[in-house]
Amino acid sequence: MFGPFERAVAGRYLRARRGERFVSVIAIFSLIGIALGVATLIIVMAVMNGFQSELMDRILGLNGDLTVYGSGRTISQYEEVVKRVKTVPDVTSATPLIEGQVLISSGQFNSGAIVHGMTKQGLTDLKDVSSSLIAGSLDKFEGPDAVIVGVSLASKAGLYIGSPVTLISPEGAATAFGTVPRIRTYHVVAIFDAGVNDYNSGYVFMPLHAAQVYFKMPDQITQIQVMVKDAQNIRGVTHQIVNAVGDPNGLRVLDWTNANNALFGAVQVEQNVMFLILTLIILVAAFNVISSLIMMVKDKTRDIAVLRTIGASRGAIMRIFLMCGASVGVTGTLAGTVLGVVFSLNIERIRQFLQSLSGTNLFNPEVYFLTRLPARLIWGQVAEVMIMALVLSLLATLYPSWRAARTDPVEALRHE
Repeated sequence: MFGPFERAVAGRYLRARRGERFVSVIAIFSLIGIALGVATLIIVMAVMNGFQSELMDRILGLNGDLTVYGSGRTISQYEEVVKRVKTVPDVTSATPLIEGQVLISSGQFNSGAIVHGMTKQGLTDLKDVSSSLIAGSLDKFEGPDAVIVGVSLASKAGLYIGSPVTLISPEGAATAFGTVPRIRTYHVVAIFDAGVNDYNSGYVFMPLHAAQVYFKMPDQITQIQVMVKDAQNIRGVTHQIVNAVGDPNGLRVLDWTNANNALFGAVQVEQNVMFLILTLIILVAAFNVISSLIMMVKDKTRDIAVLRTIGASRGAIMRIFLMCGASVGVTGTLAGTVLGVVFSLNIERIRQFLQSLSGTNLFNPEVYFLTRLPARLIWGQVAEVMIMALVLSLLATLYPSWRAARTDPVEALRHE
């Protein structure tokens, strides 16, 4: 399509001579605009993908893919229910647990917390906690007074391995003077860092039997957390579990798509909106390509007329200016892709470097829910951004190239 003649002339036009610097500067700024637009779009999409993926992994890793609840507050004869759940295909684990709210107190520190009472095997299956212990071990997760706390809670309350911590439950014993809160002291046997600030600062784990004693639920639990092989295809497993343990036993099954649908839906909508908004950056850069090419056509009117008189066809003229504009678009797209990919792969290091220079916290885990800035490149999306940038850049070259091809050599040389 592009012969040696068109390539030679287009390459000559892209190398500005003295007196033609202004057109060249506009082309350079157009290239930079396309590169920055592509890089920004790739970086933002990678961060949004990483945030969505990390959020999903953390929430599902700590709360289970689906949960079985009792018709009332508790589930009796839960061992039989757990066995039935485990018989369902694709179920990897079913963990009975007790969940309750308490006030945690240590010295001058007081804060609300959620207690999860579960067996040692159940906590071992909860990989986001069992594999993220930064102090202590699961070997001591037994007995009537053992608890495991998050790193943020331990830091705020000044807790370490062996520290006593007092749990106060509002559901106490009824007396003639009113309800007396239930108070008991436990000892920290391990500290975990789950990577999610809400869990690190507000969750306490204790053995299932100790939780049954503390919350006065003998041989009972409040829910069963279930993990499956493929969380993306949870609906089929949910229906099978409902058929196994559902309505006839007065139990309810709630999967993550129902429990967190609003949260993940909001993230997806935000991702789509950001994609549309940042696409406008590339569109603005494409208009710069149009303006630079129009100015180049005006500047090269005499050259176009001479080329036409020595035998160059209108198609050849059009191809010359198409190559000029396409070179800017292709170079800017490739440069922006490389910049965006490199930045996305090292975004956490860059954040820490900028944070050390400025002395400010650029990613507050208490606000953004996660303890690190996530980024996840999806190469299909990178390819989509590249194709979109190339298409917009090529479309931007059509009108100026058509104008150049329509130049009348007689009129142009007459005015010259």
